Amino acid sequence: MAVVSSLLCSSARLASPSRLRLRELAVCKRITWLSVSVQRCYTSDTSNSSVDHLSSGLESYRDLQKCFKRRLKAIYRRFSNIPDYSVVLGHYHVYFTEDDGIYRMDKRHRDLEPEQVLNLQQVSGGQEKTGLNNGERKQRLHWTVQRIRLSPQEKHLAATLKTNHREEPRCVVVRLKRRISPPLDPPHILLTLDDVFSFEWATDETLFYTTLEGLRCSRVFRLDLTSSGSRITSVYEETRPDVFVEVALSRDRQILSINCNTRTTSEVLLIDTTTPNLEPFLVQPRQLDLLYHVEHWRRWLIILANTGPGQEYQVVQAPLSEPFMVSWVSLFAPGPGSVIKDMDLVGDHCVLAARTPAHELVLIVVPLTHPKKAYTVQLPSWACAIETKKPSLADQRKVLEFLISSPVHPPVPYCLYPEDGRLVSGSEDGSSLENQSNYTTTRLEACSQDGTLVPVTLFHAVPVEGLRQAPLLAHVYGAYGRDLHMEFCPEKRLLLEQGWALAYCHIRGGGERGLSWHRQAREEGKHKGVEDLQACLQQLFSLGVSSPSLTAITACSAGAVPVGALCNKHPYMMRAVTLQAPFLDVLGTMEDPSLPLTLEDREEWGDPESNPKHRLTITSYCPLHNITPQRYPSMLLSAYSGDARIPLAGVLKYTEQLKKAIHTHFIMSPKSECKPAPKIVLNIQPGANHLGQEDLEWMLKEEALNLSFLYTELGLDPPQPQRKRKR
Repeated sequence: MAVVSSLLCSSARLASPSRLRLRELAVCKRITWLSVSVQRCYTSDTSNSSVDHLSSGLESYRDLQKCFKRRLKAIYRRFSNIPDYSVVLGHYHVYFTEDDGIYRMDKRHRDLEPEQVLNLQQVSGGQEKTGLNNGERKQRLHWTVQRIRLSPQEKHLAATLKTNHREEPRCVVVRLKRRISPPLDPPHILLTLDDVFSFEWATDETLFYTTLEGLRCSRVFRLDLTSSGSRITSVYEETRPDVFVEVALSRDRQILSINCNTRTTSEVLLIDTTTPNLEPFLVQPRQLDLLYHVEHWRRWLIILANTGPGQEYQVVQAPLSEPFMVSWVSLFAPGPGSVIKDMDLVGDHCVLAARTPAHELVLIVVPLTHPKKAYTVQLPSWACAIETKKPSLADQRKVLEFLISSPVHPPVPYCLYPEDGRLVSGSEDGSSLENQSNYTTTRLEACSQDGTLVPVTLFHAVPVEGLRQAPLLAHVYGAYGRDLHMEFCPEKRLLLEQGWALAYCHIRGGGERGLSWHRQAREEGKHKGVEDLQACLQQLFSLGVSSPSLTAITACSAGAVPVGALCNKHPYMMRAVTLQAPFLDVLGTMEDPSLPLTLEDREEWGDPESNPKHRLTITSYCPLHNITPQRYPSMLLSAYSGDARIPLAGVLKYTEQLKKAIHTHFIMSPKSECKPAPKIVLNIQPGANHLGQEDLEWMLKEEALNLSFLYTELGLDPPQPQRKRKR
């Protein structure tokens, strides 16, 4: 289910799931569909000498880092074979990826060896120049496969490839044949397209795609493959700088949509792939505060739109021939306190992923022929994230296959049969469900300053009353209407096994409780997210979960804003903080309209140039502009030299000012401070990927540094080496 995510413009500062890391340790490595989030960019002109000065302090963690790297390798191996939906199923073949390219296996003749349909060396055979810290040099690029799309009759394959040294993906189009006979008949690459973001096949010879230019998608192109070659034509161009454009295909593959979204508006054009002309037509012109997404069912449009009570999502229906809003008829709206998170169509049923008032994840099935007979399917209480299997080209089954997981519970496959409401676990050995019960998932609510109840999800291995001496790691995001990442992470499982408690604070600004949850903490309401985070920690402490001296907070990207603001206001509420690619200079960024995405981001943070109230609000919480001489928690800030989304200059400026403030505090009041000064550590790594490099060794090393930092700064004894059992 990825419907609603398309409504959230891809400029959200957000961390990626760690599924790629798991697959790199699996025997059969498969394709990863990374959700690329387009972010802002500005250039850092900071000298190398100042960077080296600010980056000191990493050496003290090296020995413990090596220990944790070994532990992480072991736990990643334990979960290397968890189920996923990374393979792509065609009419005749199953497609998967290895390190060197894309392979396929014949579904009818399984005794045949897999054949390679794309060799990555054909794409990156040359060398390209990359600017690194030690000067420019020639470097061979290593490409990884991002997404794969098959044409309707499996005649062609298109795949986007990504490298750490380029923000923009590259798309390769390959002609598929019944059986390749190497070396006489190698895979045939028809053409390569640069800077492709989203792409879908309308027919076997026609591919629609968008291009990423300056961290923004505004144009849609059509590629027609002909007997004499290929032809590319422009289909759509968006003129508004705050609109992000992408293409998507309906589940039945009959309708291709061009989705044009801002944070507050939607406009969708449709292309009927069953007609010969493939001309786009408009569903509903954009209007302020209207968000909608379109699916297709039997020449009807099933639309998820925020036209329900409280401007929340509901399901409406309209004829394909009369798509405008005046024809929309309500099919289903959730009850009070429940919110729709995503939508899928299976046969004659609409299946909704929803959150209940108790913040539990459920499925709601709406029969499209009898919508009043909608019913709810309960999922296991620990379920926090859901991933739906994309139907194959030949899939006509009326079943929804999906995975559910949590940060500490590995994915478990399920099948839902909407016709009779049957929910079947797909675990092979039947033991997966029992293993999930080894840890407790507790859902809490914290009362914020204005009386709003804020959800908190707590994972722990012992009863709550036994957590007073347990270290606590709190997670937070709270921006762009995005939910906090809650998919399985082996490193979180490792912490739980070591006695930690893990808290996920679903503060306002995110989307956990619907669109209003986001609206409450936009622009002038941004301070509410900071108050929510404070309330979550206070509630945990009052219940006997850990204490400030044993508490750490972690966040990435825009999640650094509420964390940095809380550190300025209440630095004694936590002992340590880890921030990845942190966004810390809100005021300076929003003041500069020349930056690629500032105009779009002003819908989230406000416009300090023209709105005095927005300036006052941003100034009140901006982490960089509220640093003051006081005792701060220890901080580890990880940044990437080529990150085009979170500017390195802002991170460097924040680090320098924070160190100066701490130094000033200890000079002004040396007698009142008997504890060692907090450590402010800056970890700058090469690479242009906002989420860090995708190399497994590199990722394990960075995560091991985070763990060694947390254990050291919280004064914890490192975990004892695991003893091998005697047979």
